[in-house]
Amino acid sequence: MTVANYKSWPFKEARKLQKRYENLPEAPVRFETGFGPSGKPHIGTFAEVARTTWVRHAFEFLTNRPTQLIAFSDDMDGLRKVPLNLPQQEMLAENLGRPLCYIPDPFGESESYSAYMNNKLREFLDKYNFDYSFQSSFQAYRKGDFNEGLTIILNRVEDIKAVILPTLSEEKRADWSPFFPICEKCGRIYSTRVVGYRVADNAIDYVCDREEGLVKSCGYSETTSILNGRVKVGWKIDWALRWYAYDIGYEMYGKDLIDSAKLSGKIVRIMGKQPPVGFFYELFLDEEGRKISKSVGKGLTIDAWTRYAPLESLLYFIFQNPQQAKRLYWGMVPKSVDGYLMDLYSYEKLEPERRPDSTIWHLFNKGTNVPSFQSSITFSLINNLISAVGTDDIDLIMEYVRRYDPSMDRYLSVIEDLVRKAMNYYRDIILPNKQYRTPSAQEREMLRHLRIKLSESVAQDEKELQTIPFDVARTFKVSPKDFFKTFYEVVFGQDRGPRFGTFIRLVGKAKMLDLLDKAIGNE
Repeated sequence: MTVANYKSWPFKEARKLQKRYENLPEAPVRFETGFGPSGKPHIGTFAEVARTTWVRHAFEFLTNRPTQLIAFSDDMDGLRKVPLNLPQQEMLAENLGRPLCYIPDPFGESESYSAYMNNKLREFLDKYNFDYSFQSSFQAYRKGDFNEGLTIILNRVEDIKAVILPTLSEEKRADWSPFFPICEKCGRIYSTRVVGYRVADNAIDYVCDREEGLVKSCGYSETTSILNGRVKVGWKIDWALRWYAYDIGYEMYGKDLIDSAKLSGKIVRIMGKQPPVGFFYELFLDEEGRKISKSVGKGLTIDAWTRYAPLESLLYFIFQNPQQAKRLYWGMVPKSVDGYLMDLYSYEKLEPERRPDSTIWHLFNKGTNVPSFQSSITFSLINNLISAVGTDDIDLIMEYVRRYDPSMDRYLSVIEDLVRKAMNYYRDIILPNKQYRTPSAQEREMLRHLRIKLSESVAQDEKELQTIPFDVARTFKVSPKDFFKTFYEVVFGQDRGPRFGTFIRLVGKAKMLDLLDKAIGNE
């Protein structure tokens, strides 16, 4: 397989970027991710940085060009509403409309609200070993990174308005401006309105009289420079301003921002540069299929995921089909871990030239330090074992696992980690939701028949053992699917469970007979 034939989505994206830069100088190609510091980083933040990193690595592999990832925090953005999960609600309400970088930290740990959130972002990215350069919007404006772009925007304001105004409602068009001056009296940004442009002076006239939601205004009017952090531009303009100032070559965004990306692309062209190669991703959904935005419902955070499963399994989940909406809930964890383990098992057998098309190659930084794993142990198997045995004794569970796969000691650290995390998953997620169902008379008879067939069987092979429940279903003229559903609900207290033959090989025939006795009420 040649480099040109790699078909994983990061390589497809990297080739778009390669085409753009093939005749340009060998300067670093810049990738960007954006962070809104009104709240703490979350799985969506993690996913965007991870996906961008995978494209970055694929691009480096194709081209050997230097690259840089800029993690940009829009901390000049104003606070539009008070987040309900933060302390000092009254203080935050008094600061509505002010830039996040000028609002006190409600936790009292940093110099400002956004400084606290920015620190959390850096801690977050460092914890997961991302390679990035942090850039604060506040610092970028203050040190003049955007001055050249701001001057161009002022000079081309009518051209920019011609792009933006048709997308706005009638009542918003009259007062719209690309600039948001920071009121020199009250410090608010969303209460100000531009009333004049002074192109020769790089300045604008404004009045602080806009009322928007709970944001107050003070009536002050003034002329102010557009340079060095005295103003901010609206976020669609700000996106184009970043692309212009930092020569961004690649940026991802959620599906809900496709139209905004198109507008920003038009604006950066008006400014005299090309927009970056873009890629939209679908958003995460909850278990009911509703959109998850700033936070992941039901407590599913990255820290929670890594309590129950390896971090690589989350990366595996995020890697798959980014332009397809994904339901993100607790039930996805075992499936994602098993998918990761299956790919890890297969990776070692791949020819070296085929490995870059494997998910594992991307998860482990271009295939570096990939752990060896050639075991048939799965996370679901361990969970089913813990569920059946009903113990917190890790040594006992490891003994059962070793009986199933005597070669497991070669992968001891991986399997021990899986067992410990599966214990947490069982205690917190499975056990509270177990509901053992009392079987009907016919169901009890079917399970009794299953017990008899199993006790009489001399089969040792998983496949032979697996035929027993199918024979029982056939005898009672019920579908295998319905019979297994009964088996899982009555014996395990859950709607899904292990393969019958595999489970018996894992725990032994005697344990399975004991479980059936308890389920059907045998003394």
